[in-house]
Amino acid sequence: MTQVTQPKAVTLNKTEGYLEITWIDDLVCRYPLPQLREACPCVECRGGHEHMGRASDPENLLTIPLTPARSYAIETVAMVGNYALQPVWADSHDTGIYTWDYLRHLCPAEAE
Repeated sequence: MTQVTQPKAVTLNKTEGYLEITWIDDLVCRYPLPQLREACPCVECRGGHEHMGRASDPENLLTIPLTPARSYAIETVAMVGNYALQPVWADSHDTGIYTWDYLRHLCPAEAE
């Protein structure tokens, strides 16, 4: 049985600054890179282990305030097993692993 949280296609558009995922149920989610970086799920970006997990996940990707000191450009993005993506940002930050469930949760509201 295929889960809804499986992608059909993943596209990184460096020129326009977004990551786009077409899910198995044909929902298309376009993630602006600045907000995606600010939603990084790694312990460093979350501010410690006490801020990890679903309770600390942002509710609306498009309302995340931006911190201009970070890089909002992705150099590469790689699959992690069959469950996640791991971007390497232009400032070499590469510890955030974005699971399919997390990315589906972050899908910008206008796509839903």
